[in-house]
Amino acid sequence: MNPDEAETPETIAVRIDGARAGQRLDAALAALLPGLSRARLQALLHGGFVQEDGAVVSEGKRRVKGGERFEVRLPEPADLPLRPEAIPLAVVFEDDDLLVVDKPAGLVVHPAPGHATGTLVHALLAHCGDSLSGIGGVRRPGIVHRIDKDVSGLLVVAKNDRAHLGLAGQFSVHSVERAYAGVVYGLPPSHLHVEAPIGRHPVDRKRMAVVAGGKRAVTDLDRLEATPGGIARVRCTLHTGRTHQIRVHLQSRGHPLLGDPLYKPRKRPALPPALAERVRHLDRILLHAQLLGFSHPTNGLRLRFESAPPAIFDAVLELARA
Repeated sequence: MNPDEAETPETIAVRIDGARAGQRLDAALAALLPGLSRARLQALLHGGFVQEDGAVVSEGKRRVKGGERFEVRLPEPADLPLRPEAIPLAVVFEDDDLLVVDKPAGLVVHPAPGHATGTLVHALLAHCGDSLSGIGGVRRPGIVHRIDKDVSGLLVVAKNDRAHLGLAGQFSVHSVERAYAGVVYGLPPSHLHVEAPIGRHPVDRKRMAVVAGGKRAVTDLDRLEATPGGIARVRCTLHTGRTHQIRVHLQSRGHPLLGDPLYKPRKRPALPPALAERVRHLDRILLHAQLLGFSHPTNGLRLRFESAPPAIFDAVLELARA
């Protein structure tokens, strides 16, 4: 049975179905709450955040009988003070309201578990000082949208609350123009329109997937070059902005991106030896936010920026062309 509606935003009520009788409590809860890992649930159990009929339950190895109802309380994460860090930024545009940066692959956008320092936010704090917008939250000041860690490209940041609201509104109604350069396995058709809902993967919480009942997601793919080596250069246009949208949509159509550790080909493609060796040692996903267009949140002027993909894209394609 799926989790019941939470009674408060911080509490999740869940009932154990009979099919899970005999399972460990932590394993049963992890299966019913895919948004929480088993390790996270064990920490919540040990911390006294799980209750049954008002009594704290702390034994994750306890066997469930089926039919029990538990309440899992999610404590607010502690906000750690962020210190500015002098990390170089490739600033494409800047004024009093916003700045556009060209993020390199490998740079995390905002602090998260495992990335408490060295993020784009830390670099922005050093660059902008106290002017950053706070609407994005204590740990995400100025961040209106994000680019995955192993993806590079253009990203706009708000420097004050008015700009943040104006930009966030454009992202919410999908009026922001966004296109990505990518290199994929196989030879997709010259044009591919993908409209498939995306939600959390039913088993692996680190991944997203095309799932029934997911959020609407629309991507257009245009093949720009097909190579004899069995890979293709593509341009992907986003019409919505779901987590991992391009990566999920391309894998679902049998053309995952090179270098993607999460959304790999279901079967290892037969690539020429030199190309296969180069792909094996990629330390990034061959996806780059190449085009970003939006209306300035203060003066209404239409702004449009383009960024060429890094040299690694051409280096890999050259091997495939040989």
